[in-house]
Amino acid sequence: MSYKISEYTKRQANKLGVIVLPSKKKGKKIDVYSKDCILIASVGAQGYKDYPTYQSMERKGIVPRGTAEIRRKAYKSRHVFRNKKGSPAYFADKLLW
Repeated sequence: MSYKISEYTKRQANKLGVIVLPSKKKGKKIDVYSKDCILIASVGAQGYKDYPTYQSMERKGIVPRGTAEIRRKAYKSRHVFRNKKGSPAYFADKLLW
């Protein structure tokens, strides 16, 4: 099953000037393309949740309110290499968290 790209991720992609589509690479959520349609990176492991997913779960009452922010802080503290602009970790951070 392919990952459904959230409105949050679409807005973030627009801010970064990139295009996001469901990934063609097995096990990844999204493919990030430049405006020239050149693949930059495939990001987000299929088996893990992300910030928009947790937000959706909060709205549905599946997890308590505040879970998305707690998980976001935990992700950012674990992933210290996410600040190298243009790297897959950078795009995962900016688009999914």
